[in-house]
Amino acid sequence: MVLKKTICIVGLGYIGLPTASILATKGHQIIGVDVNDNIINCVKNGHSPVCEPDLDLLIKAAVNSGNLTVHKTPSPADAFIICVPTPFLDNKEADLSFVEKAGESILPYLKKGDLVILESTVPPGTTAGLLAKVISRSGLKVGEDIYVAFCPERVLPGRILIELVSNDRIVGGINPISAEKAKEIYSSFVEGNIFLTDATTAEMSKLVENSYRDVNIAFANELRKICDYMGIDVWEVISLANRHPRVNILNPGPGVGGHCIAVDPWFIVQINPTLTPLITAARNVNDSMPDYITGLINNRFKQDKPEDVTIAVLGLTYKADVDDLRESPALHITQKLIAQGYNVKINEPHAHIEKLGFTSIPLDTIFNKVQAVILLVNHSIYKIIDPESLLKQNPNCFILDTRGIWKK
Repeated sequence: MVLKKTICIVGLGYIGLPTASILATKGHQIIGVDVNDNIINCVKNGHSPVCEPDLDLLIKAAVNSGNLTVHKTPSPADAFIICVPTPFLDNKEADLSFVEKAGESILPYLKKGDLVILESTVPPGTTAGLLAKVISRSGLKVGEDIYVAFCPERVLPGRILIELVSNDRIVGGINPISAEKAKEIYSSFVEGNIFLTDATTAEMSKLVENSYRDVNIAFANELRKICDYMGIDVWEVISLANRHPRVNILNPGPGVGGHCIAVDPWFIVQINPTLTPLITAARNVNDSMPDYITGLINNRFKQDKPEDVTIAVLGLTYKADVDDLRESPALHITQKLIAQGYNVKINEPHAHIEKLGFTSIPLDTIFNKVQAVILLVNHSIYKIIDPESLLKQNPNCFILDTRGIWKK
């Protein structure tokens, strides 16, 4: 039986808030902390500031039960979970300032026997290095008086609540007892297996998961380029190759976005760039795809002035059926087309793009008087669009499906 604890979660974003809500519904007393007033107000009113299935319902239940309260500053607790952003700097190295500030923010509230868990994705050595050093300023002996561990999230947006519970988890402690203490927390809601290791190994494992996918996608994107050059269908090539029982090539696309796959590989590269040429090359291939896609469009309309060309763009988020625009290649492509002078009409069914100065045009009118239709995100709603019907209505329309969802 897992004892109910008071847990302070610092950072109520895409991971922190769902984690807080699940823990609260399991009977723990959760203190949610965030500096963003909009997030605080949303949660207090039982709403989710992010688009995620069923999260609204879970937040409302957690708040109404009294097990979830939200504040701008931490409070004393038995355990502290840090879920803050870790973007990269201009030199592609991790910006750990949010992790450091989060650690500093809980210092006044730490006491002997407390547990500090870092969930933010970080370069290997951060938990046992930077975070442990910050925590030691409390005067407590790290690993003896206070326990420190790293437990990476591994969830898919759109399925976060399901996968937080069902997926296996890795827990890495700065020493074995720290790992065991952290496992107690996750055992209260995780139905998958929980694997214990040291903090640095856990940090590297998280980065490897996303770097592997990045390399695989880069291979697919490079295949896309050579298949385009040869005039053959890359999606058919990959589909047939994947019939081999030991081949699993992912799909090509307009690039890689989000705050994980597009970022995490650089955290490995920064350790020693000389030893990581493949990971670096994969990142560069995937980062090149927005320019490649805009190049295809420019080549199609090289005889036209951009201002005479109207393009319907479908999707701006970094992946299908989410509202997340972080590191989105679709957004990058769209902004580049606009900067080049094209008339761009946008449909985006999930994200609030008004804050970017854009308006989402309904699907029933967006195709009127356009010279091109560019599908950038494979939102489910776009699968019902029939490109052949579009061509019957507009035979000269240039249709570019960057995700391969209209392939027969």
